[in-house]
Amino acid sequence: MRGLPSRLLVITDRHQARHEIEAIADAAGQGGGRWLLLRDKDLDPAARHRLAARLAGIARRHGMHLSVSRDVDLAAEFGASVHLQSAAAVRAARQRLGAGAMIGVSAHGLGDVAAAAAAGADYVTLSPIFLTVSKPGYGPALGIAALGPAAGLGIPVVALGGVTADAIGPCLGAGAGGVAVMGEIMRSDNPGQTVGALLAACKAATADSDSASRMP
Repeated sequence: MRGLPSRLLVITDRHQARHEIEAIADAAGQGGGRWLLLRDKDLDPAARHRLAARLAGIARRHGMHLSVSRDVDLAAEFGASVHLQSAAAVRAARQRLGAGAMIGVSAHGLGDVAAAAAAGADYVTLSPIFLTVSKPGYGPALGIAALGPAAGLGIPVVALGGVTADAIGPCLGAGAGGVAVMGEIMRSDNPGQTVGALLAACKAATADSDSASRMP
């Protein structure tokens, strides 16, 4: 099973963004971010296409892996991976993008995770782990306790929803392969610095896990 492009997935949302999405993506790359997901699903197709083209250029410049939400054709055009809303869409996406493409699926419970694994997805985002200001009223929160059972279903799990730097250690320690962050980065005055802090938390959590595994 392929690994994740990074422990940190940066998700775009222009409605929360304090800067232009392109500026945030560039700052994220400068801050060490290596995985970017174009969300902004409500953009009209032409505007989303233009944004995808600009983000693809930024991603190439920084060596970032670009993912696109939902639109398989858009992902194919820009050599990106795709993030789907349902495991039912995985087979068609795989046929369109090929065996080497990375395909993710949104999951909101263990049943969704199991379905994505069975469909051949490469990872899932599991949400909401915590309640989040990005989607008020969206829940209930699954909690960190959901990550271990989800990770045991044979597919990398990315924790999404209300994840802060302080929560990264517990999430990774519970079995998540990575974390996805949207609002905290989008709303940041200094998104590059925020991404750097989140990556530092990922690195510290990974080091702690490696140390614990070496203990007699």
